[in-house]
Amino acid sequence: MGFYGVPLYANLRSRRRVWIHAVSVGEMYIALRFMDEVRNCRPETAFVLTTTTSTGHAIAEKRVVQSDVLLYFPADFPFIIKRFLDCLNPLALILVESELWPNMIRLARKRNIPIMLLNGRISNHSYRGYKKLRPLVKRILGCFDLLCVQSDEDSHRLIDLGADPERVEIMGSGKYDVANTASEQAAKSGEALRNRIFSSNTRLLVGGSTWPGEEKILIEIYKSLRDRFQDLRLVLTPRHVERAREVISEIKTSGLSFLRRSEIDEGRAQQSLFPDVLLVDTTGELNIFYSIATVIFVGKSLTSKGGQNVIEPAVFAKPIVVGPHMENFASVTDDFFTANALIQVQDKRGLKKAILELWNDDEARQGYGSRARQVVLDKAGAIPASVKRYLSLMK
Repeated sequence: MGFYGVPLYANLRSRRRVWIHAVSVGEMYIALRFMDEVRNCRPETAFVLTTTTSTGHAIAEKRVVQSDVLLYFPADFPFIIKRFLDCLNPLALILVESELWPNMIRLARKRNIPIMLLNGRISNHSYRGYKKLRPLVKRILGCFDLLCVQSDEDSHRLIDLGADPERVEIMGSGKYDVANTASEQAAKSGEALRNRIFSSNTRLLVGGSTWPGEEKILIEIYKSLRDRFQDLRLVLTPRHVERAREVISEIKTSGLSFLRRSEIDEGRAQQSLFPDVLLVDTTGELNIFYSIATVIFVGKSLTSKGGQNVIEPAVFAKPIVVGPHMENFASVTDDFFTANALIQVQDKRGLKKAILELWNDDEARQGYGSRARQVVLDKAGAIPASVKRYLSLMK
């Protein structure tokens, strides 16, 4: 509701900051990298960073500097946004990916605050919905001074919805830059964690950002393969940690041994357990397990629609398998398909076949991994380019 204690009010009023809003985890990493790049050019810049999820907030807490302020996003009602803007008086407003909050944008424009879209994208679902409200959306998009988008398709959609073509610029996906930044530390942490849980020669099938139904499929595939591959173990990282009990129920039903990631730090794990399944019930560690994977399945693509980010595992030169539903990452997926750096399957049977082929063929496995890594290297640069345009906007 935008009510804060006296010390926080005083801090917000103590200096003018750039307001940047990122809804959740992926967008938060983009925002944080953007902030770092801006400060590399203008060290005096400070930010108010807002988010709408607890996971995004937890990640940002570890990264913001003392001059920044981290808050949950105020509800988009005119009287709340007006009070927030009165207090903050931001130098600029930057929205990450597809955050089109009408009252925030409209009221910021009335105050002549520069407004920028960073790493913008419009999904199929959003595009269809926005077309039904095109007159309203056109007015909102007309408030932006700069729209930095990921792909040609995002550009065409925004222009069709009413954005000024002169203000839309195609930068590519900022997720390529974020993945490169996070990889080195994740790899070190991953090896240390592997040695605490498994043996050094264990090969891991990692299910990343899985959704309901996908854990069960991976468990069944693992059970069918483990007698043939005795060094194989399964790591499940549900997209939503709150589903841990549900996933544990699936594992127990299967009769497999398992260990919760949280038990390791709490000291309750048996170090000699060497479990069939490691359930990652913590946040912010997905990249750590990608770094030590042998084969990776990226979720929300087999039993749910939309897909998840394949750039995160690609940076570690790992072979990646996805299901048929990658609608929310269409442009990124196309980058990988063009480079023959991604395997897409249609169902459980296809997933098992792809995993088995990769497990049996070291050369194919390494080839997919190295090509995936090269895509990340070739496509990086969107965030520095967006920072350059931001700085020119703020002159």
